[in-house]
Amino acid sequence: MDYTKIDEFVLHLVEASTPEQTAWNVEKLREGKKASWNYIDGCMLTALTEMSRITGDERYFRFAGECIDYFVDDDGAIRTFRPKACNLDDINEGRVLFSLYGHTGKEKYRRAADRLMEQLKRQPRTPEGNFWHKAIYPDQVWLDGIYMAQPFSALYEKYFGDGDYFDIVKQIGNVRRRMYSEEKGLYFHGYDASKTAFWADPESGCSKNFWLRSLGWFAVALADLTEILPDGEERENLAGIFTELMASVSRYADRKTGLYWQVPDLGGREGNYLETSGSAMMAYAMLKGARLGYLEKEYAEKGRKTFDGIVEKYLTFTESGLSLGGICLVAGLGPEDNRRRDGSYEYYISEPVVENDAKGVAPFVLAYTEIKRNLNIARIMPERNGSTD
Repeated sequence: MDYTKIDEFVLHLVEASTPEQTAWNVEKLREGKKASWNYIDGCMLTALTEMSRITGDERYFRFAGECIDYFVDDDGAIRTFRPKACNLDDINEGRVLFSLYGHTGKEKYRRAADRLMEQLKRQPRTPEGNFWHKAIYPDQVWLDGIYMAQPFSALYEKYFGDGDYFDIVKQIGNVRRRMYSEEKGLYFHGYDASKTAFWADPESGCSKNFWLRSLGWFAVALADLTEILPDGEERENLAGIFTELMASVSRYADRKTGLYWQVPDLGGREGNYLETSGSAMMAYAMLKGARLGYLEKEYAEKGRKTFDGIVEKYLTFTESGLSLGGICLVAGLGPEDNRRRDGSYEYYISEPVVENDAKGVAPFVLAYTEIKRNLNIARIMPERNGSTD
């Protein structure tokens, strides 16, 4: 398959963006809102820094730096960041700070990382010690939040902290214990430790269904953490959870395309559809896990099939270039005043499906960087002050 157009697609999105308004943040574009520090742009900037490292093209990295500089002051203060929201999503963009610090040595990036880490230290927790997803979701743990906070936390410990990963591993272990379905081999989207949320099962505290992208966030987090953590028992514990999930998830892939369904265990049910963002996340996790040696080599082939399936089904030519479709715009659970988001099958298939949103484009690009590695066409860009990601 000829992938050369993908590079053009990513560069086109960069060239069509400014720090004030990015072309891939569909939520902001639809609502006409100004730029803010947020996880959607954070996901894409992480992908762009990786593209720069793999291709050697500084344009991706340069734009990521411009975006971060738009928000981060010299003292490390982050404009539009809302500490009182206690929103794990807002930690995610901080991942880019480590690459920027390693590449430039500017202390402002370290100071900003310090501020985000202090925020995590103040984050409310469930009785078992897991972070609340947000202040408006008391006692709730979402799979999404593992990706939003834990890779950042691990990178901070690796480069600026004491190398203490105990809390990270413990929180993920709690997720395995509370949110995993032995029957399906999948993780429920959310868990309410108080078991009082309107969407929560009164006995288990879990939400009703499995949502592909939440599983994808979790899989990507595990793949990244197995690379960040040093050799030892903690990394092996996470690797065990990772390999178990990948073995289970792979059973739900569409045989023809390799893609996964929006509600993954109900493939073919009326209204269900093959979804891009979660599929790209699974492709990335499988490709990376196989490269790192945690997954068997067959998973690289499975990840490649999923990636190619996305290209064939959802990457299309338009008058303005390429467009990536099949992306669920957003999905969540509650809060109390939004009972439409009840975790039902009907809810998950009702959310808008869009094109070129970073929640799909970013994991697609990350999977593409793994394809480039496997094809031995990567040109790794060295960090000026040592690799940090």
